[in-house]
Amino acid sequence: MDLSMIIGWVVAIILIINGITADKLMNFWDIPSILITVGGTLAAIVASYPFRILKEVPKHIAICFRGNKKYSVPQAVDSIVDLALIARQSGLLALEERAEDLKEPFFKQAVLMIVDANDPDKVRKSLEKQVEDMMIRHEEAKSLYIRGSGYAPAFGMIGTLVGLINMLKGMNLSGSGGSSTLGQDMSVALVTTFYGTILSNVFFHPITQKLSLRDAEEILYCQTIIEGVIAIQSGENPKVIRERLLSSLAQKQQSKILARVGLNSSHGATEGEK
Repeated sequence: MDLSMIIGWVVAIILIINGITADKLMNFWDIPSILITVGGTLAAIVASYPFRILKEVPKHIAICFRGNKKYSVPQAVDSIVDLALIARQSGLLALEERAEDLKEPFFKQAVLMIVDANDPDKVRKSLEKQVEDMMIRHEEAKSLYIRGSGYAPAFGMIGTLVGLINMLKGMNLSGSGGSSTLGQDMSVALVTTFYGTILSNVFFHPITQKLSLRDAEEILYCQTIIEGVIAIQSGENPKVIRERLLSSLAQKQQSKILARVGLNSSHGATEGEK
């Protein structure tokens, strides 16, 4: 699991509480302000999106905590190279049995498409269309949290306006004596802005950023699969396929992976890559 977001949340909350100091913490606790800010933000999000997207929120949070092993490019490249060796030795039809062992649906479908001897251009277009549709779905999901990061400060300001109006009305009714509670009333009015800012910057923005990173990882994974299966179908050298597919990674990571498989690659060259 990727615990960085939880760690960030915990550290942010601790630092905020430390800045407030424990003895003054109750100054920032106001139920009506919470209802206006948190309740108003959630209500606006519900009003903005259909339930088919809203019901996916638990899944979105789970994705944020998920590590990148499911869409690991190095692991995908290893699998592609293994398939390329099999295809070179026994033909594309030999990949059908191996495809059944693949757990990731996109990878499995891509391999089965080249096994069925589909035209390479059609295979590429079909798989790229799936990636485009996936990106659209991901953008819909991310937009929910982008909207939330905008709604939260707005409802915080609404709560502040409500508090200021009530404060001014109270001063008018109580005459000059109302000025004695000015500081207290003003602090309560500003608490909603505090809640809105916290909600936006500590929760909604990090979720949006984490979903963006997961989106980029999955897109890179899918693009690697597409290039890999097309290369297998074209009968390219497995060693060349590995080096080309790893080019999307950082140079240091490429060198480390190539060094790790160097001995295996040499054996592969003698058996299936010549």
